Amino acid sequence: MPLKHEKLVYVYLFITFFLWGSLYVAGKYVLDKVPPFTVSLVRYAVAFLLLFLFIRIRKYRPIERKDYRPIFLIGFLGYFVALVLQLLGTKFSSASFAALVNSLNPIVIMLMAALLLHEKLTFQKITGIVLGLAGVYIIIGGVHGSGMMAGIVLSLVSVLLWSYVSILIRKMSHRYPPLLITAWSMGVALVCTLPVSVVELIRTPVAWDAGVVLALLHMAVMCTCVAHLLWNESLSLTEAGTCSAFYPVQPLSATALGILLLGETVTPSFWTGSALILMGVMLCLIRVGHFVPGMIHLPGMSRVKKH
Repeated sequence: MPLKHEKLVYVYLFITFFLWGSLYVAGKYVLDKVPPFTVSLVRYAVAFLLLFLFIRIRKYRPIERKDYRPIFLIGFLGYFVALVLQLLGTKFSSASFAALVNSLNPIVIMLMAALLLHEKLTFQKITGIVLGLAGVYIIIGGVHGSGMMAGIVLSLVSVLLWSYVSILIRKMSHRYPPLLITAWSMGVALVCTLPVSVVELIRTPVAWDAGVVLALLHMAVMCTCVAHLLWNESLSLTEAGTCSAFYPVQPLSATALGILLLGETVTPSFWTGSALILMGVMLCLIRVGHFVPGMIHLPGMSRVKKH
C-alpha cells in the first residue's frame, strides 16, 4: 500500500472507532429523553435511507430469495433485539461501562466461531479470552447498585446475541458486500421496531428539542453511515488485522467523552478491568488474518474485521 494511502487509512480508522465510541455517549444523552425503541426507529430510518441510496448508486445485486431467512435473523436478533439491549445497557449503566462491555465482542465471537464453525482456538486466543473474562469479573465486582448491574447484564446479553449474529454475517459476507447486508438487515429491524415505537410514543410522549434531534442525527448519520463507509474503505486499503488494531479506540473514546460531556466517573476497578479486557482483545486480534464481519457498534454493523 502506498505511503499516502497508509496514512489516510489510519485517519479513517481512528475516525471510525472514535465515532463508534461517541455512539454510547450520544445514546446515553438521548435515552434520558426518548424511549429506546423510538431511538432505534429514528436511527434505523435515517441510516437505512442513506445506505439504500448508497447501494443503489453502487448498483449492488439484490439479495436472493434463499438468503431472506439469514437476513431476517440478522435484522431481528442483531439490530432489533441485540442493539436495543445495548441501548438499555447504556441507559442503566453508563456510556463508558457499556462501551467497555461491548468491546468483548471480538472475544465472544471467537468463542462462538470455535463452537459453531469449528475454528481453532490457539493458546494466544485462549489467553486473550481469559484476560477479557477476568476484566469483566473485576469490573462487575466493583459495581454497586442494582441499576448499574442491570445495565452491565443487558450489555452482556447484547454481546452474546450480536456475536451469534456476527457468525451469520460472516457466512453471508462471502456472497454479498457488507454494506448490502447491513442495509437490508437494518430494514428488517426498522419494520420490527416501528409498532413497538408507536406503543412507546403513545405511553411516553417525547419533547423533541434541538439537542435530542442533533444527537439522533449524529447516531444515524455519523455513527452508522459515515463510520461504516469509512470502515469498508479502510478494509479495501489494508488488511483486516491492521484495521482491528484500532479497536481499543472505541471504549477509550467513549470513556473520555463520557467523563467530559456527561460528567461520568470511573473507579479503580474499572481501569483495572479495562486494561485486562483491552489486553485480551488485542491478544485475540493480533496477527489475525481476518476479523469477523458484522460487528456493529452501532456497533457495529459491517465488516469487521464487523461490529
